[in-house]
Amino acid sequence: MTAAEPLGVPGLPPVRLLTAAEYAKLGETGWGYTELMEGRILVSPSPTAKHNMAGLALAMQLVPQLPEGVRVIQDVDIDLGLVPADQPGLVRRPDLVVVETSAVNRVDRDGGLLSAGDVLVVVEIVSPGSQRLDYVIKRGEYADAGIPRYWIVDLDKPVSLLDCHLAEDFGYADSGAITGTFTLSSPFSVRLELDLLI
Repeated sequence: MTAAEPLGVPGLPPVRLLTAAEYAKLGETGWGYTELMEGRILVSPSPTAKHNMAGLALAMQLVPQLPEGVRVIQDVDIDLGLVPADQPGLVRRPDLVVVETSAVNRVDRDGGLLSAGDVLVVVEIVSPGSQRLDYVIKRGEYADAGIPRYWIVDLDKPVSLLDCHLAEDFGYADSGAITGTFTLSSPFSVRLELDLLI
């Protein structure tokens, strides 16, 4: 099947492996929350209300602290760029990303997806069924994609944030989970009150 041929039965997920560009052309689907893993569409249940409220609370803390020209976005597809463009792609939809406004403007103007190179910080909020995915699989993928910082937020009390940062050729390094107040000075200054997320 070539890229110009139909992707499958209308209303159902495609029946072949997709590139990131083909996935982007699908737009919003009726299947629910989706990501692309090695060309396969993964369909997951929608996050819980608690999960979504925590994401919104985190975004609301971030917005007034971000420098000019930097934005936080919830639930947006990111092409991790880990394979050539003509190969089955890998696209994740993190809970939050922090990107430069110029990247958003580029996608708005030219279409396609945000790329891992556009992302300053990627955030995943741990769900009951996503612990291994967030702590192991996505940690490896985001590091391989070169995203400078990956925050893993765990809402189990006490709420914690694991700040992973690229450590040269070794993937991500971290100093352990932080509770209470999280502060950061690079790539921008921020202070987050983690207990306010729930």
